[in-house]
Amino acid sequence: MRFQVLGAVTVRDDRGEPVALRGPRYREVLARLILAHRRVVPVGLLVEDLWDDPPADAIGAIRTFVAGLRRALEPDRPPRTPARLLVTEGLGYALRAEPDAVDAWRFDDAVRAAATLPAAQAFSLLTEALSWWHGPAYADFGDQRWAQAERSRLSEQRLLAVERRAEAQLALGAAAAAVPDLDAHVAQHPWREDAWGLLATALYGSGRQADALAVLARARRMLAQDLGIDPGPRLRRLEHDLLRQAEHLDPGAADPAAQVWEQARAAYDSAVPPRAGTRLESTAGLMRDLAVTGGGGLEAARRHRISAVVAAAELGDPELTARVIGIYDVPAIWTRSDDPAQDHRLVAIAEKTLRQLPDHDDADRARLLATIAVESRGELPTEKPTEAALRPLRAARQAEEIARRLHDPSLLVFALNAVFMQSFQRAGLAPRREAIGVEIIAIAATSKLATYEVLGHLIRLQSRCAVADYIGADRHADAADAVAQRYQLPLVEVFTTWYRALRISATADLATAEAGYEAAAAALAGAGMPGLERGLLPLARLSLSLRRHELERIAAFDPDTDWGPYKPWVEPALLVARGKFDDARTALRDIVSPPRDLMFEALWAVVAHAGIAVDDVEVMRRAHTQLSPAVAETTAQSGLLDVGPVRTYLDNLESALSTHGALPSND
Repeated sequence: MRFQVLGAVTVRDDRGEPVALRGPRYREVLARLILAHRRVVPVGLLVEDLWDDPPADAIGAIRTFVAGLRRALEPDRPPRTPARLLVTEGLGYALRAEPDAVDAWRFDDAVRAAATLPAAQAFSLLTEALSWWHGPAYADFGDQRWAQAERSRLSEQRLLAVERRAEAQLALGAAAAAVPDLDAHVAQHPWREDAWGLLATALYGSGRQADALAVLARARRMLAQDLGIDPGPRLRRLEHDLLRQAEHLDPGAADPAAQVWEQARAAYDSAVPPRAGTRLESTAGLMRDLAVTGGGGLEAARRHRISAVVAAAELGDPELTARVIGIYDVPAIWTRSDDPAQDHRLVAIAEKTLRQLPDHDDADRARLLATIAVESRGELPTEKPTEAALRPLRAARQAEEIARRLHDPSLLVFALNAVFMQSFQRAGLAPRREAIGVEIIAIAATSKLATYEVLGHLIRLQSRCAVADYIGADRHADAADAVAQRYQLPLVEVFTTWYRALRISATADLATAEAGYEAAAAALAGAGMPGLERGLLPLARLSLSLRRHELERIAAFDPDTDWGPYKPWVEPALLVARGKFDDARTALRDIVSPPRDLMFEALWAVVAHAGIAVDDVEVMRRAHTQLSPAVAETTAQSGLLDVGPVRTYLDNLESALSTHGALPSND
């Protein structure tokens, strides 16, 4: 659910459709809980805030409003199961929305983030953030006492954002483009001295020195006549600098590339109407390019991409929505999502759009299918996948079929990326992925698709690691780095640095191996890939200890270590190392299969190690069944870490099972 309070209070579901709320009191309760920012609001305080003279059954009424909101916000929640979004805690209620689910919370984050960004990124982020405003904050409840302080705070934040956006424009050398908005801003808020200073600076930067000085004179008169005060020191200093034509005010000192960018943006803004679908397509294309810059660029690209997709879906044009979704064909190598909730939302919109799309739109249809497959990565978590779980695999195959029929190289590599993401139905499929990588490289090199050429080399790096061909993997790491350097693709180094840490760990002593992984983790920090980063460094350290059979080092892991998504499959091995065998058996009793992704074989090997240690026949059987197809492979399919050859774990499992007469059959 997405909540909007920068204007009228509204809610939209994961398809961007408005959620019906029964009446004003329901919306007021929701607004009051949003204002609390995930904190508990006692029922008594809700009663005080909603009524000047509460009715006798006020508490019962609050419960009715909450029950109705829960039905609207979690329509699929089974009866008598606890609410996950609007929760009861103690004697009150809290709305536990995700941090990016409320536009006001996102706006605060954007204003804070913009203060630390270069001018071009700050301008883009603040422009996007200001577009989220559709009227005064909490517009429906302007007269309510409980809303007044927050409305004032958000209004001040908005004014600050307008001024910081103008500062970024001036830093980019776009003084003339900043003047109209600043002129309007000063007219509406004449008591803001910083606004007057920015307007004067923008006029001076536009070659209008006389107008700039006239603005400051007007500000001086207004402050003196209406408030009886002189301008502050910053405004007085600016007037002095304008009179002497201070060098730091020279717009020519701005970065020329930044000026070209800003001039192009200004031309686009003047030529393309604000609500044109073309803007959404352009935004998606720009986010595609931003995503490969790494760090904040990747995170911003994900955030703005979903905003563009939702906006397109709200326009009700499925062909436009399909184009906005499909433009973002950023290569994907890692099989865990960076933002599962956002990906689920994107897939839901893509599936709905696919149903609405005319049959003849083959290219758009293929891109939607490929997007569904790519963004459903790692979603085969069970040992017997359901029919629904197999849909992304079918989507990938359909996308590939259409792309081959259309003979479109860029579409085909996107579809093959989707096929790669869905090539983890079982262990031992490295040869299949090797073939995908070979074809992607061939197509991308011929068609000058640099990002996909890198993807092909990284896929082949992984598949070479899976069969312990590290010389071959070295070649692909070097090739990926060479293309990345030529086309300025900084994220590639994250994966090749981790690969080289794996490579070193095979022969180096433990201290050197750990240092290699520390360096790799430093390269990953801030790269904008939480799906890759969380839990990876401790898992790599665990792999070093497992390969060396150093249980005392495993036992020494800090109990507060963040294992990220890997904890369920690591925990039994940690308990075994600490001698807590009964606890390990309990942890193994209900253990589910790890997700079918690049860590599948490695995590099953860790589970096998624990199962053997506590002599759990059922777990050993399951591990043997899952690992057997990869008998000729290593557990290094990720290209990042390795817990040893699969054959070693199978031998150990078979030896342990033989004592129970429980050897699995060969069929």
